[in-house]
Amino acid sequence: MRTLGISQQEATNVLVRDVIGSEAYRLRAGDSDGYDPLIDFIGNSRFVLLGEASHGTHEFYRERIQITKRLIQEKGFTAVAVEADFPDAYRVNRYVRGEGCDSDAEEALRGFERFPAWMWRNADVLDFVGWLKAHNDDLSADNRKTGFYGLDLYSLHSSIDAVLDYLDRVDRRAADRARARYSCFDLYDSDTQAYGRAAALGLGKSCEIDVVNQLLELHSRASELFLKDGRAAEEEFFFAEQNARLVKNAERYYRTMFLSDVSSWNLRDRHMIETLASLDGHLSEPGSPAKIVVWAHNSHLGDARATDMGRYRGEWNLGQLARQLYLGQTVSIGFTTNRGTVTAAANWGGDAERKAVRPAFVGSFENMFHETEIDRFLLLFQAGGHAATALNTSLLERAIGVIYRPETEMESHYFHANLAKQFDAVIHIDETRAVEPLDRKSVWDALETPETFPTGI
Repeated sequence: MRTLGISQQEATNVLVRDVIGSEAYRLRAGDSDGYDPLIDFIGNSRFVLLGEASHGTHEFYRERIQITKRLIQEKGFTAVAVEADFPDAYRVNRYVRGEGCDSDAEEALRGFERFPAWMWRNADVLDFVGWLKAHNDDLSADNRKTGFYGLDLYSLHSSIDAVLDYLDRVDRRAADRARARYSCFDLYDSDTQAYGRAAALGLGKSCEIDVVNQLLELHSRASELFLKDGRAAEEEFFFAEQNARLVKNAERYYRTMFLSDVSSWNLRDRHMIETLASLDGHLSEPGSPAKIVVWAHNSHLGDARATDMGRYRGEWNLGQLARQLYLGQTVSIGFTTNRGTVTAAANWGGDAERKAVRPAFVGSFENMFHETEIDRFLLLFQAGGHAATALNTSLLERAIGVIYRPETEMESHYFHANLAKQFDAVIHIDETRAVEPLDRKSVWDALETPETFPTGI
């Protein structure tokens, strides 16, 4: 449709450019003071959800880290919960709280071995873990230390090991019972997908009853196992209980993924909100509720109800569930970029590559932001504000996960969303670069450049 010679899309672009020109807060690289308006906007919110438009962009990590440092220092946040496996992140948690055996941050991050290791074994996270350890070490004895926790559920076998290790130390008979239950998975060694396929298709025994009974036994013995031994024992029980819950949810996830993509996605994000709620309960004290920063992909933290996935596929996500569970206590912040490089694989399980990111397609939020010619900015969607009104429309939005396929970018990496309803704020950085893996190979150093960079559809 065209009105007075101007298409609806062009008119929207003009309006958005005008709004961003007048309302956006311009950011400078490395200047954390530029986030003063965001810190004020966050106010007394207890949950700040910091997204990313890819799993391999340096600037997304760096800006999340800058914001997180300010939330810890100025707002009293005492937990960082990330899109990572619980036992691997808990090893980092022990290190930053001065309780682990690792000698430095790099060693503490060695638990992240599973693909995609670069998400957490990268130079930016290494710097943050070192900073967090130093921050905690400088606190007085009566101040809470800030922890580092995982929300994801892929670590079925390492979580089984964590439960068994805990029970071996506190109750050998209970450990024997747990081994008998978890032996249900032995036939499949460490191949969780083989188990899921066999159980879903009726080709092998389901372990559902065993993992549920194991979690129920831990629940029933909670006071017996930790209350008489104080806070340290309570912390260890929390770790074991979360791993037992993870095993239960992961078992169901791997069974479901062979039957329905939507159901497995929903199970995964349901597990994330359950873990976040458990962490909230564990860290909260009378008169002093926990305050938690969450790091995950935009697709997990932006409200799914504002996207095609929510409207037409029936998907929900962590951001939606957090808004519903903690009404008025969450702020979600999305990130976007136009072009640059990204660390990603060509296929699941592949090596980390440094790939060129194509300029955003015309008709996308990213392209619209690029046309403002503002290199980096923060936009707040205040209720009733001009930005929230101007961007209250459905456009294309890009999402790059651990795999990037520029040759099928429109089909593989774009979806429709209403950005102003999906997030409470957005940070745009027009050109970004790949995050640097700690274990990079020669394939990462050899930049993959697509033959063409189309800018339209």
